[in-house]
Amino acid sequence: MLRRMGRVMGAGIVGLGTVVAAAQGGAGWDSKLGDPLHIWVGNPDAAKAKAWADAHMAASQAHVDALLAVKGTRTAENTLRLFDEAQRELDLAGSGASLLTNASPNKALRDVGDEVVQKVSAQGTALSLNPDVYHALQAVDVAGLGKAAADAATKYYLAHTLLQYKLSGIDKDAATRERVRKLSDQLTAEVLHFQRNIAESQGKVEVKDKTELDGLPADFIARHAAAADGTITLTTDEPDYRPVMTYAKSDELRKRLYLAYNGRAYPANEELLKQVLATRAELAKELGFASWAELSTVDKLIKSPAKVRALLAELDKAAKPVAAKEYAEILAFAQKREPGLTAIPVYSASYWMEQYQREAYGFDSQVVRAYFPFPEVQKGVLETAARLFHVKFIEVKGLDLWDPSVTVFDVMDSADSGGGKNLGRIYLDMHPRTGKNKWFNAGTMVTGVADRQLPEARLNGNFAGGEDGDPGLMQYSDVVTFFHEFGHMMHAVLGSHQEWVGASSFNIEWDFVEAPSQMLEEFFRDKTIVDGFAKNYKTGEVLPDDLFAKMLRADAFGRGIGYERQISLANYSLELHDRAPEKVDIEAMWKEASIQGGPWQWVDGNHGFTTFTHLMGYSSNYYTYSLSKVIALDFFNQFDKKNLLDGPAAMRYRKTVLEPGGSMSANDLVKNFLGRPQSYEAFKVWMNEEFAAKP
Repeated sequence: MLRRMGRVMGAGIVGLGTVVAAAQGGAGWDSKLGDPLHIWVGNPDAAKAKAWADAHMAASQAHVDALLAVKGTRTAENTLRLFDEAQRELDLAGSGASLLTNASPNKALRDVGDEVVQKVSAQGTALSLNPDVYHALQAVDVAGLGKAAADAATKYYLAHTLLQYKLSGIDKDAATRERVRKLSDQLTAEVLHFQRNIAESQGKVEVKDKTELDGLPADFIARHAAAADGTITLTTDEPDYRPVMTYAKSDELRKRLYLAYNGRAYPANEELLKQVLATRAELAKELGFASWAELSTVDKLIKSPAKVRALLAELDKAAKPVAAKEYAEILAFAQKREPGLTAIPVYSASYWMEQYQREAYGFDSQVVRAYFPFPEVQKGVLETAARLFHVKFIEVKGLDLWDPSVTVFDVMDSADSGGGKNLGRIYLDMHPRTGKNKWFNAGTMVTGVADRQLPEARLNGNFAGGEDGDPGLMQYSDVVTFFHEFGHMMHAVLGSHQEWVGASSFNIEWDFVEAPSQMLEEFFRDKTIVDGFAKNYKTGEVLPDDLFAKMLRADAFGRGIGYERQISLANYSLELHDRAPEKVDIEAMWKEASIQGGPWQWVDGNHGFTTFTHLMGYSSNYYTYSLSKVIALDFFNQFDKKNLLDGPAAMRYRKTVLEPGGSMSANDLVKNFLGRPQSYEAFKVWMNEEFAAKP
């Protein structure tokens, strides 16, 4: 998952509200200008954090004032440049504040982060509704630009900016613009509140009988010592939740933890979600659109809700038959183990999948965990990315950051592709803690600008490990998640060296943005790559070939079921936003989507929509993952499977897909790399891979 700040043009410009849902960062680190105060360095107090943000916001307004004071012919340099600088300063302020909100262990600083993000969003909204700025940008002399690539990027940026202004309501009357402003500010506060409730919620389940832990790995049990009264406490944080749902033999324990996990932030977030949907619908209406879904797709690759439905229907044709075969096999297996079983409840889905894979494929995911200790996996992901993208990662030590567990690396261009130039910096914040964002995501902390400001990005993880004596053994899916989020990191760093902040990596059509991350997931399926880091944490033995082969086959099984779930979530997010709020029944629609989206038996008490964070950041556009997956698999097929990291496709991918950032449409990025538009064929082959291999 990607979280972003991007261009801070207020709720009316950048995805109408996604601006708040996303940012992870702060002030700029500039190799030429020195360090203009990273807010995440040096443990600032609330007053310093506010002053830092206020300074950047004031600098943004100063650029706007200078833009409006220009006399004579308006050019890209005397008008668009000042506009972009205003964006850069707001981007820094909002990113730094959002980092505090999402990652600071200090609640007072998280509160400051919320306050500042609201102020930044309000200022961005005001800018997006400023007709004088819009008319100034309209007047820029595009004819004076040449045909060079840099000029083409400038024209694209300007045209895209003017479109975003229109989508924000700039052509509406003053009264409508004021209503849009108020609604945008209201939406910002609602989204922040929804997200804060999730970050600060943690469900707990008490285990009084140790036999309920039967089936769980020894290292898991060792981490959960009993209290004086013999009670063992489990939480809904990912390092507890995933192993219990996968390995615990106790149906009752799995059910209790499942309901606790899917009851976080309930009922508060149900009411907040209703408010968010109502605010978005009203905002869309003010802007002249029939629904929020219509408004939020118009500037995406997909263009309309109807085309979203067509995409999902096409993918459903490929996934549904596979899902039916998969479930039939799992259910038949489970019925042999438990005669009389007629359906598998959703809280037992991961457990029975694991049990089936052990028998059908000889693959025990507990065994493979021993080969994936967190420190080695992190080292392996860095080494894989270094070869693939022709970069080096140099660890930076001695920084006083928001948490001592965070590791920092400078990203350097390797000698064979650029001579060791500094490309940016990444922060790896990999383990759970109180108050921290509970999910897995990555995003920008500083948006880069060519020759002036280097990009910085942060990966937010909630993986096991991070404590003395804990090897942090990871499940196969955890490693895939790490690769996924690191794909976002590399996109953030390599694609943020444009002439304009507004043309950086994540200022691309939002339904493309998951493609680079999902593409990198596929590299984990290469044995030569995995051999570099998958070593038994006790013996140092490399992951055996036969175990790896079993792992891949077991992973291919379940794709149909998994993708039916993705399609149902995409439909859910779309339908919530494509009808009048009074016709939305959040709980009933959630139940319907859950039942339609998978073979597992529904369990009452599932309120998972209260922690469906994508409803804030992606709003109606959860389909993004589906379209991006189609593109990602098509991309991956261009690589030489016998030489994934060192073949010619790697540098071509970096140059044609990642480095251009948002300087052109994603449609052009796809065509430049593939030589054609994306195709469904790679997805269909991927979906049927396991059954195609069976006799």
